[in-house]
Amino acid sequence: MGIFSRKTNDTPSNPQMAELGREYAIAKRHGDRKTVGRINRQIGESGMSDSDHASFQQGRESYDSIPPIPRGRNRRR
Repeated sequence: MGIFSRKTNDTPSNPQMAELGREYAIAKRHGDRKTVGRINRQIGESGMSDSDHASFQQGRESYDSIPPIPRGRNRRR
């Protein structure tokens, strides 16, 4: 088992909400305000239950647990 092992038995109760949470985390990391706003509106209209909210959080955490790739130096200067 390595540091970045993804072998877990925690499957979300609603895979669609987990995917939406993952998409939200990606948009937040990349600064895509348009997508973040769209997802927030979509969540507000749907009225999430506790299990949907847990699945959404699990999707967000699955992407947030991956560390960002460090940017390389600018070698042209």
